Amino acid sequence: MSNLDRQAALAVCGGRGFVVADPVRELLTPRRVPLGESTEVRRLLPNLGRRMVGAWCFVDHYGPDDIADEPGMQVPPHPHMGLQTVSWLHEGEVLHRDSVGSLQTIRPRELGLMTSGRAISHSEESPKSHARFLHGAQLWVALPDAHRHVEPHFQHHAELPHVTAPGLTATVILGELDGAVSPGSTYTPIVGADLALARGTETGIPLVPDFEYAVLSMSGEAHVDGVPLLPGSMLYLGCGRSELPVRAESDAGLMLLGGEPFEEELIMWWNFIGRSQEEIETARDDWMKGSRFGEVHGYAGDRLSAPDLPPVPLKPRGRVR
Repeated sequence: MSNLDRQAALAVCGGRGFVVADPVRELLTPRRVPLGESTEVRRLLPNLGRRMVGAWCFVDHYGPDDIADEPGMQVPPHPHMGLQTVSWLHEGEVLHRDSVGSLQTIRPRELGLMTSGRAISHSEESPKSHARFLHGAQLWVALPDAHRHVEPHFQHHAELPHVTAPGLTATVILGELDGAVSPGSTYTPIVGADLALARGTETGIPLVPDFEYAVLSMSGEAHVDGVPLLPGSMLYLGCGRSELPVRAESDAGLMLLGGEPFEEELIMWWNFIGRSQEEIETARDDWMKGSRFGEVHGYAGDRLSAPDLPPVPLKPRGRVR
């Protein structure tokens, strides 16, 4: 799960100064970004209008892509620091390898959760024999200062808890929703849930008023708090809600993302999250020298080189533009 942008920009994220304390309906427009050899993603976070939702700091939506005669996802070994990656599929498979020795095929509605901690590297690829369609989301969760140097590790959970109501099945990916708790490790108050809605369903999703939330549309057509949401778009909702009304115009898939607003200010560049520009520069140098981030074995190809750092000093921009 990588940011492959060859002109990655330094950005300051986090802090409570720009958290919207009241309910809002802010539609975020995606930016199209190539990922590997044959996959294009729609990037929703970081966005020109908003950089974080709780601890969620990076959201890509991709597919459905017909990869029957294509290699599919091919992301060479690359580093991460200071974050967790969340792999979530609706269709297809992704083979995960990392520098702590993990080798795992992730399938639809299974949680692939990698905690980078101080340093890890990994690759992602569609298996040689793969399903025709690839459709999913790739997300990052920022680690708070107290836990950002933990030992790197990977978790795979094929069975996750559900919350059900007429016409709704909610799979709890991370955190807690309506009393159901994901087995995935978390380090801040957070929630991530996959909402599968049958056509004609009209229901309310219980929320925590102190959390800020956003909803990503994966498939179908649904109205979220009265706003029509089509696949590949995301609606930022702010805080102050105890329930979220949703209505499905067709069979629809949504992802609910939320959490306690992230108080610390972060610097995010390429695939690193740190607290200073110097820390980011050191991480880049370590990756290019082949130290600290370990080695990924078994990927048929070279690892990624880091892009050049911007030639100008970091300009803090906060949670929003």
